[in-house]
Amino acid sequence: MRSWRKLLIDTWGALAYKPAFQAASEGRTTRLPGSVAASWVPEEDRRRLAAYTVLAAYDTNQAAALLGEHGDNRREYGDASLIVDQTLSHLLGETQQIVVDGAEGDTAAQAREALLREWAQAEHLRLRMQYAERTAVLLGDTVYLLAWSRAKARPVLKTIDPGFYFPVLPEGAIDADEYPQRVHLAWEVPEDAATGRKGILRRVTYELGPIGDGGTRRTYPWSSQPSTITCYLTDAEWDLDQVDRAGDIDALSPARARFRSNGDGEVLNRLDLQLDFIPLVHIPNTVNGAEHYGQSSLLSVAQLLDDLAAADTDSQRASATTGSPIIGLSGARLPVDRRTGNPLPVEVEPGMVWPLGDNGQLSTVDTSAQLAELRAYVGALRDRLSVVTRLPASVLGTVSPSEVPSGYALQLSFGPLDAMVRSMRLAREAKYPLLLKMVQRLYQLGGVLPPGDNPRATISFGAYLPTDQATALDLAARGVQAGVLSLETAVRLLVGAGFPIKDAALEVELLRRSSATAA
Repeated sequence: MRSWRKLLIDTWGALAYKPAFQAASEGRTTRLPGSVAASWVPEEDRRRLAAYTVLAAYDTNQAAALLGEHGDNRREYGDASLIVDQTLSHLLGETQQIVVDGAEGDTAAQAREALLREWAQAEHLRLRMQYAERTAVLLGDTVYLLAWSRAKARPVLKTIDPGFYFPVLPEGAIDADEYPQRVHLAWEVPEDAATGRKGILRRVTYELGPIGDGGTRRTYPWSSQPSTITCYLTDAEWDLDQVDRAGDIDALSPARARFRSNGDGEVLNRLDLQLDFIPLVHIPNTVNGAEHYGQSSLLSVAQLLDDLAAADTDSQRASATTGSPIIGLSGARLPVDRRTGNPLPVEVEPGMVWPLGDNGQLSTVDTSAQLAELRAYVGALRDRLSVVTRLPASVLGTVSPSEVPSGYALQLSFGPLDAMVRSMRLAREAKYPLLLKMVQRLYQLGGVLPPGDNPRATISFGAYLPTDQATALDLAARGVQAGVLSLETAVRLLVGAGFPIKDAALEVELLRRSSATAA
């Protein structure tokens, strides 16, 4: 009965079997590093932070450290990191391209698309996406933060560790997409004995609230309707030795805070950002129902990874005894220590000869059969890992493409992977358009773009499965010739098949010019 009372089913329940995770989530003493169980961390966030730490340990081949002394000799060969990297590669596809609705034929939309692509190049968007999305696949979530830079005259983009992300969700929220009205970004800065600096807790808060006293209205350049809402920014820090008396992250005492300033000398204490939205986008890794947070791609295979590490460890030990077998000698003349008269340790070397007496015997312990069984067991675990992660053996590198009976059989093996990637991309379907909408609004706020409605823009992920380009080209050509496919649709079909077309709209324009010249 007690075990049922302790059962908690949530996003991170798959790690409940780990004592270190359970202790950290309950705020007890734990081997997990960092501030998982710090007093300022809200109770509902402790399980999430503990899960992040455990998952990061798997990624860096340090999960055995959570076992204490029992894991000192545990082998970990990078299986978790391989799963994360391969999942990320197929999620993002071969290309990531910004696309604006109507850019195929509308000059204004083409100009907007060109501006967003220039911004993406200047802010190294593809590089930041690699880091952010890998974090999402590994931990379950990632966070982007935007701000207007007066010096650069463009929005600047940062990626935020989800362990620093503490949203204050609305009371009674049952929709995972419901946007929080207040978000904290908080982390600890350890003390520095060399400079005498104390340990501090830093908290950056974005909060939506009424303008001024609540009666002021403001018309933002992206809307014709006056608004009474604005976003306030607060950046403060507290000494860690005073945090216990100040409360948790959402109730820290302003009286003990030290407020920071920006480059213009403005004190960041409820600074009005002149925005009616929080310039932060949280991206979950999976579609997770009513849960705000996503699920890591490693959660479902955590126990499999532990079993695989244990099997690899046993296999390594068995290989050691197989390569250097245990030898038993009787009736042999062994070297003796002249001082003590005790036999000296015997080392087995190639070419060594032991003289045996009339009844002398030499026997060895053969562990090759056990080694073969262990290797077969490791192979079975890898097959199960491939099934549960929905990554085919050819993707994980455990099967050579030459061993696949046919291309059709290979294509069928990608079915589970295809379903997984489609689901993961669905979880991001509304998030990247939201990010690019914020970028356009910040450009309007900076006077770069004119006031008015902004066209929908998104990031299109490229192909992630092997494609038959000859078949795709033939299909596109026949579709256009028969009049059942537009030229724009045909070009997008070719882009999806992996053809090196960087700009679909420009490609359509070039094709039309070529057709007109030929005519």
